[in-house]
Amino acid sequence: MQLLTAELRAQLPALYEQEKNDTQTVFCKFFCAWSDWTWFATEGGPRGEDFIFFGYVIGFEEEWGYFSLTELESVRGPGGLTIERDLYFRPGPFMKVIAQHRREPG
Repeated sequence: MQLLTAELRAQLPALYEQEKNDTQTVFCKFFCAWSDWTWFATEGGPRGEDFIFFGYVIGFEEEWGYFSLTELESVRGPGGLTIERDLYFRPGPFMKVIAQHRREPG
């Protein structure tokens, strides 16, 4: 599965475009099927040969930060599992998205 489609790339605001918004919109969700790591992308843009996202990351900590397409694509888990994009995710305001994520059975 392709993590970053042309359609998604066109929808994502450029980096820093939402930084003055009180409520940022989350446009896509990536997840790690073998752990609790989740990435919620709010912005993105090309950087050299890579694509850099900005968003909220739930991993060892929960924090806002940057992550790259190359990083997401390079991660391999047990049996060759890879990071996936939630195909059923619908864009929405950050607070609504994160509240829904916390209600989902883990």
